[in-house]
Amino acid sequence: MNDNQVNLGSDSVNKLLLKYSLPCIISLLVGALYNIVDQVFIANASYLGSYGNAANTVVFPLTVIALAIAVMVGDGCCAYVSICLGENKKEKASKSVGNSVIVIILLSILLFFIYLFFANDIINIFGGNINKQTFNFSKEYFFYITLGIPFYMFGNAMNPIIRADGNPKFAMIATLLGAAVNIILDPVFIFVFKWGMMGGGRSYCFRSNFNCGIVFNIFIKYENRKNYSQRL
Repeated sequence: MNDNQVNLGSDSVNKLLLKYSLPCIISLLVGALYNIVDQVFIANASYLGSYGNAANTVVFPLTVIALAIAVMVGDGCCAYVSICLGENKKEKASKSVGNSVIVIILLSILLFFIYLFFANDIINIFGGNINKQTFNFSKEYFFYITLGIPFYMFGNAMNPIIRADGNPKFAMIATLLGAAVNIILDPVFIFVFKWGMMGGGRSYCFRSNFNCGIVFNIFIKYENRKNYSQRL
């Protein structure tokens, strides 16, 4: 355990509550801002206007579905890892992390192909067919959102597991950096490059890739330390 980790076995409950709750609250608030940020920039692009916001609203629930699946896997593994570590069953904790990685990769790929091949039907179901312009914007935006879905799901599934390992600050930093990338790229792609909904979608995709890369980095570090179970 390094200096940045929280010692769940010996630290006081009040100290642990403070160190875990604040990063978690900040992460949740920042996560909630993602869609708001896209809405703000899209709404202020005169060439997109209300049709752009309508498209964003159509696609947003589809990202929530991806988030729900990721949180199901991540929080489920997080709880099991915490129980195993409390019982000093480090090998079980290690195996559960490996299993969760495989499960979230498979589920994210499955959802990716569902979104990719049934995009038109899905957009229609969620109300994107209200008019031609909204449908076209929704389809364009959804395509690039779909490209980032596997990375988005992996990053969100691994964050709770990182917290369970005693690194709540790291999980928060990964979320904050992803938000920063989104806030920087959104205006650049939408206003400077004039990419429209494609710009908003690409910003989301880059943010998801960046966040996933940060989260994945910790597993690389664990591997360099011989074995993830030793780290737990």
